[in-house]
Amino acid sequence: MPPHLLVVDDDTRLRNLLQKFLSDQGFIVTTAGNASEARAQLASLSFDLLVLDIMMPGESGLDLTLSLRENTQVPILLLTAMAETENRITGLETGADDYLCKPFEPRELVLRINAILKRIQSVVPETQQATDNIVFGSFRFDMRKSQLWQKDDFIHLTDVEATLLKTLASKAGMPVSRDELIEEGVELSSARTVDVQVTRLRRKIEQDPRYPRYLQTVRGIGYVLQTD
Repeated sequence: MPPHLLVVDDDTRLRNLLQKFLSDQGFIVTTAGNASEARAQLASLSFDLLVLDIMMPGESGLDLTLSLRENTQVPILLLTAMAETENRITGLETGADDYLCKPFEPRELVLRINAILKRIQSVVPETQQATDNIVFGSFRFDMRKSQLWQKDDFIHLTDVEATLLKTLASKAGMPVSRDELIEEGVELSSARTVDVQVTRLRRKIEQDPRYPRYLQTVRGIGYVLQTD
C-alpha cells in the first residue's frame, strides 16, 4: 500500500492543494483543518506520517506534537511561516522529525517526506554482526542503519537524534566536542541545539535523564557515550 499521510492545516486552500499534489505523487492523503479533527482521524485511521501546520487556532501544531509524542512515534513533519533558528529548535524539541518553512517548494516537501519514510520503513528485526552494533545496557544501536533497539523493541529516533547517536557511538568511550557534533549533525547549528538534542536523546535511553549512565557530559568539552 502507498504511504498514508495526514495533512493538518487550517488554510483550506493550502490543505486542498497539498492533498491534490501529494495524491498525484502516489500518496494516500487524508486532511484535517485543526488539531481536534486530526485527533478524530488518528483515532480511527493509521497513518505513516503527519504533515502538521504549527500556527492553527485553538491547539497549535506544537502542542499537538507534544501530546502525540506521549503515546505514539508516528513521524511528524512540521510546516510553519516562522523561519527563525529558535523556532526550528522549538519544533524539533517537541519531537518532530523535520521542519519545513513556508513558503516551500512542493517537490522539497515530497523529498523530505520520502527521506523520513525511507528511514522508518527500513526498520526490520534482524541479527547483525557484533561489529555493526554498539551495545549499552539493554540497548543496541545498529551503526549501519542508524537504528536503536531496546531488546526486541524498536526505539524511534528523529534524523537529528540518529545522527547525534551515530557520531557518539562511532567514538564510544571517547569525549566528542560540541563542535564535532555540529559538523556531523543535521540541524545541529549551535552548542545550544546540541544540548537540546542530547536532552531529548537521554529521555529515550536513560532510566533517569538527570543522572545519565550512558550519555554523559564531559565538562568543558562535550559528551561521551559510555558502553558496558
